[in-house]
Amino acid sequence: MFSEITFQIENFMLYCTSRNLAKRTLASYEQTLKLFAVYLEREHQTTDFKEVGSGHIRMYVKYVQDRGKYSVVSREESRNSNHPELRGDYNKLVSATTIANYVRNIKVFFNWFHTIEREIQKNPVGQIALPKVERKQKHTLSESEIVLILRQFDTTKFHGYRNWMIFRLLLDTGMRINECVNLEPKHIDFNKRAILIVKPKNKQQRFVYFSSKLSVELKSWLKHRDRYKESQWLFPTTKGTQLDVRNYEYALRQAGKAIGLNVHPHQLRNNYAKYYILAGGDWFTLSRILGHASVETTQKAYLDFTDDEVRGKAQLHSPLNTLKI
Repeated sequence: MFSEITFQIENFMLYCTSRNLAKRTLASYEQTLKLFAVYLEREHQTTDFKEVGSGHIRMYVKYVQDRGKYSVVSREESRNSNHPELRGDYNKLVSATTIANYVRNIKVFFNWFHTIEREIQKNPVGQIALPKVERKQKHTLSESEIVLILRQFDTTKFHGYRNWMIFRLLLDTGMRINECVNLEPKHIDFNKRAILIVKPKNKQQRFVYFSSKLSVELKSWLKHRDRYKESQWLFPTTKGTQLDVRNYEYALRQAGKAIGLNVHPHQLRNNYAKYYILAGGDWFTLSRILGHASVETTQKAYLDFTDDEVRGKAQLHSPLNTLKI
């Protein structure tokens, strides 16, 4: 039989599922709420979210900070199979980013509980601020690093040529790797040099655009692919099945490792965004291309410029240089 708090979590998850939220978002919400529920029952003998006040949430944040990573689980029996104590980072300090995510998820739940369900008169998260997170600068690849990475792919082999082509496509369009592996040839419009992203993160289809250089390379890849594989996918495996994101991440990581770099597909998206702006592109268009919900989201994610890059832009657009005064 469900406890009241379990029923409330399940009801919230059904609501989120009906809104067609991403599976990762659903999993994050559920994990956060279940861990919070365990804390409430163990530390405060509370089994109903209606009894939660802002003090409970603040004390939970302090509790997480003091306990450390993986020291709390939603089901004790999972310790026997997962053995969190064997992890290298067990009991280490929980990052500010993780705690901010916990607080954000709890705020989403109580906003729903208060505004949508009207189960409580006072919202306990009304005065809860998100913890400040020190923003880490996103690493982008230099031109020489990009050249070295591309050289690691053996283009005489099908999978090597495919991985080389994916790298160039990600760099040229700014799309996500999971969007890339879901592409089919029919999604490409060579006349407009556009690709329809059919399975984006936010479930809103959009177009990305590629260069004339990549257009030539894509046509060559399609001829090669059609010669050796029968598959619906633009970038299939050697067996013709859909490429798994983790397989490409591993291939790229190995290519980077060979030259002493830690490389991830998302860095190519970072590169695209950064150099789009440095080349004079505007934030609104970039936000549309990247598939972000707002311009503010794009600006928060891609405001990493070196002093030299800022200096170059400032001098290029100096009012005194452009005005006849």
